[in-house]
Amino acid sequence: MDWMLKDLAESVPGTRNVVVLTGDGLRMAQHGTDEDTADRLAAACAGLQSLSVAIASEFPDGDRTMRLVVIEVGGGFFYLMAAGARAYLAVLADEGVDAGLMGQQMRDLVARIGEHLTSPPRVEGPVVA
Repeated sequence: MDWMLKDLAESVPGTRNVVVLTGDGLRMAQHGTDEDTADRLAAACAGLQSLSVAIASEFPDGDRTMRLVVIEVGGGFFYLMAAGARAYLAVLADEGVDAGLMGQQMRDLVARIGEHLTSPPRVEGPVVA
């Protein structure tokens, strides 16, 4: 999966870090950053994902799912996109990033490898196959 994340980073100028994470904040893959930074981003993303679901529930006619979160901060942008069952794609990008291109490239990546980004649910006790 690393080469696909690298492809995303290289196809959108201004991309800094790309992280794939589980819904509970565990890093699955990364590009452009060290493991400690990727782990911090993944943990923060779990909180954002949880908050976005709470906000989504305020739209009674919606499907109560988070699709995309974009945060603009001094220095750049943060993107968090649903990328399969219980998996997410997160990107940090510079201020000058083309937001439309970033969104499109993220959607394309998720469409191409969404089933590979699925994180199985965690269960307690023995797993029966």
